[in-house]
Amino acid sequence: MREISTDLIIDTVRDMCIEANLYLSSDMEGALKSAKDSEKGELAAQILGQLEDNLKIAGEEKIPICQDTGMAVFFVSVGQDLHINGNLTEAINEGVRRGYKEGYLRKSVVNDPILRVNTKDNTPAIIHYDIVPGDKLDILIAPKGFGSENMSRVFMLKPADGVEGIKSSVIQAVKDAGPNACPPVVVGVGIGGDFELSAILAKKALTRNINKSSELPHIAKLEEELLQEINSLGIGPGGFGGSTTALAVNIETYATHIAGMPLAVNMCCHVNRHVRKVL
Repeated sequence: MREISTDLIIDTVRDMCIEANLYLSSDMEGALKSAKDSEKGELAAQILGQLEDNLKIAGEEKIPICQDTGMAVFFVSVGQDLHINGNLTEAINEGVRRGYKEGYLRKSVVNDPILRVNTKDNTPAIIHYDIVPGDKLDILIAPKGFGSENMSRVFMLKPADGVEGIKSSVIQAVKDAGPNACPPVVVGVGIGGDFELSAILAKKALTRNINKSSELPHIAKLEEELLQEINSLGIGPGGFGGSTTALAVNIETYATHIAGMPLAVNMCCHVNRHVRKVL
C-alpha cells in the first residue's frame, strides 16, 4: 500500500489555491479570444478585449483575475490502495488556509450563515470525496465566486417534461441571471440523480474542458443547441448586448428515479477557475 504525507497535500493545495486564482486555464483563455474575434457587437467586443487585458495584467503582476477569490470547492478522488498519513480533510483546509494567506487572496467565508463572522482564512472548504481504484490522490479545486453562484437553480422536472422541459428551464435560468452572473458565462448543467446530486453534477460540469463535448451523442447535441439558443438571447458580455452570453454549456448526467428528472443549473463567469493535481 502506498503512503502519502499530509505535508505534501498541504503544500499542493496551497499552490493550487494561488494558481487557480491568478491564472485562467488555456481553454477559457482561448474561448475568450475566439469570442472577441467573432463578436459583431462593437461594445461587446470591447468588453471581451478588456477581459483579455485583465487576464494579462493579473498574470504579469501576480494578482487575482477576480476580486472575488471564491469559496474553495474540491472534488477529491482517493485511491482505495492509498494510505494518507493524517487527516485528509484537515490537510486540505490547512492548504486553503496557507494558500489564501500567502497568496494575498480575499477571505470570503463566514462561520455561520446567520451570525456571519468571517473565519479570516477562507476555510472551511467544500470537499466532495470519491473512492476509486488505485493508489493515487486526485485533487481538483474550483474556487467559486458568489456573483454567479447566487444565480444557481434547481428544477425538479417530471419525466414527461422531456428535452424541451430541460431546454426551457436552462434558458430561463440564464434569462433570470441576466448580467448578475457576470457574462460571458459557462453554464454547468446536472441532469439526473436526485435533488442534491443534480447540483453537484452541475458544479462539476463547470470543471470540464469547454472544448470537449459530452461523450454521449444526445447530450452533446443538447449542449450545442442550448449554447446557440443562449447566445441568441442578446444578454452579451457584462449584460450590454451581443452574441456572447455563454462560452460553453457543459452537461453531466446520472441515473435517476422513474418518477423524476432533477435538473440543476450552476453558472460561472468567464473566470471559470479550476486546477487539477494528481499525487
